[in-house]
Amino acid sequence: MSAWAPGSALVGSVEVTAATVQRGDVIQLSGRASRVRDLFHLPQGAKQLVFESGELLTIHARTRLLAVRSLRRR
Repeated sequence: MSAWAPGSALVGSVEVTAATVQRGDVIQLSGRASRVRDLFHLPQGAKQLVFESGELLTIHARTRLLAVRSLRRR
């Protein structure tokens, strides 16, 4: 699903894993939307996500989350 955001950017929901998560992705956890500020590679395909709030989340290689991401126009 995609939609026009107020700033005229095309955004959409995407499923992300440790392999596909990107800086700038907005992930909703416990009812709060958090933007990924930075990420670090960990052993065995895991990643540690750092959110703009300073909170950390570690996901392993098979974790699947829904994120909102700005999409590129084709």
